[in-house]
Amino acid sequence: MTAGAGVEGVGYAGLRETHSSVVFFVGDRVHKMKKPLDLGFLDNRTREARERICHREVELNRRLAPDVYLGVADVYGPDGQLCEHLVEMVRLPDDRRLAEAVRRGEDVSAVIDEVARQVAGLHAASPHNPDIDRCASADFVAGLWELSLDHLGRLAVGAVRADRLERIREAVRGFLVGRRALFDARLAAGRAVDGHGDLLADDIFCLADGPRIIDCLEFDDELRFGDALLDLAFLAMDLERLGAEDAARRLLEQYGNVSDDRPPPSLVHHYIAYRALVRAKVTALRYEQGDAGAREMALGFVDRLERHLDRGRVRMVLVGGVSATGKTTLSRTIATDLRARLLRSDVVRKELAGLQPTDRTGDGTDAGLYAPAHSTATYRELLRRAETALAQGWSVVLDATWLSAGHRDAAREVAERAAVDLIEIECRADKGILLQRMASRAERGDDASDATPAVLEEQLRRRDPWPEAVALDTAPGTADTVLLERLVGPAPW
Repeated sequence: MTAGAGVEGVGYAGLRETHSSVVFFVGDRVHKMKKPLDLGFLDNRTREARERICHREVELNRRLAPDVYLGVADVYGPDGQLCEHLVEMVRLPDDRRLAEAVRRGEDVSAVIDEVARQVAGLHAASPHNPDIDRCASADFVAGLWELSLDHLGRLAVGAVRADRLERIREAVRGFLVGRRALFDARLAAGRAVDGHGDLLADDIFCLADGPRIIDCLEFDDELRFGDALLDLAFLAMDLERLGAEDAARRLLEQYGNVSDDRPPPSLVHHYIAYRALVRAKVTALRYEQGDAGAREMALGFVDRLERHLDRGRVRMVLVGGVSATGKTTLSRTIATDLRARLLRSDVVRKELAGLQPTDRTGDGTDAGLYAPAHSTATYRELLRRAETALAQGWSVVLDATWLSAGHRDAAREVAERAAVDLIEIECRADKGILLQRMASRAERGDDASDATPAVLEEQLRRRDPWPEAVALDTAPGTADTVLLERLVGPAPW
């Protein structure tokens, strides 16, 4: 990249203002001056503080863009006294910002792939120490949410959404309380990093020799430290905001390919929601500083964070009903849509006995594998596996008859401990359809179910009422997809 290339697509001189800086553009250079402000999350009121933060900005940004950050220029007043400090940079072409490329409808796939590679490299080179790890813990993330929600709530934009901010607060607390095992596992896997901290599409430039990523967060190490996914979530959120949801998904997928990091969807959406909160807060500050148009933008970020919290809900879905009601087909559909873990009692039952799923036992009701003691052990194991998956942030779909009210009560206790949404669905169909399905399944011999017409009769006689469940008719042509979507909620990316 040459200095001359940096002036294409921009005027010779100009000035821009952010919530914390004034940026001067002259020829092929940029000079950034820190505002002498105390914004709560940063305090640059003294010259010494501004000098320190300018040098820190250059040091940190040279990790990804060493040829852009030239150094710190000292400014002297008419009396010869040092009075200010400016970050000096090569000027990059405004029209090559990733945000502008997205708005023009350009194919940014290659840029996204390279950005994912560069960010993964930054994360891989990160030091690992207790200070960084602490910032990726569940307790620290909870504190970030509380501080940002409190800050937004004190601003005019937050005041008009006070009720929604409280609902957001409760949803976040529930997620974090139930997912400590997930956060601990990511810490153990080395996913806590010193990252960029402020990845935005406006600060990535698509140049001929590759993208330049600039303007990392320099004023507070603890806001740059944290889970690698939290770092990446900022750009994913920003791309989605620009209407490039496919690019956001590609970014996450390519980063996962490079870093071998494949987190549960719930954590992806949780972190994207948090990044939307950060942008809501920053944009609300701009409104306080006189930018009238920033109000609607800030409210839009609040809407966005609510949508991602909803997408990222951890769900426990019980799909029950007597044999041959289509539980397994429905369970697979839901599990695929939610990217959830699917657990089936027929499979677990045989695994506990050391059998293959399609092995036939000839056992009937109350005998062998279907004796009450073995059924109890099967449901206990089913729920144990479910609780483990829920704690790791994965939604689960549990395919079983759920004919016993006691087993359903045990499932509700697991959902309550894990602080997840419980959805109960009872599949139903006419008896003639059930018998036809049983006969077809027996003829194929490829299913784990051992149910026979005699077993079906016993199930129909013994099943406990299930008033808490939503009944779904699974006869051909009767699938209510609208009702199903309403029950389980929006699917994650």
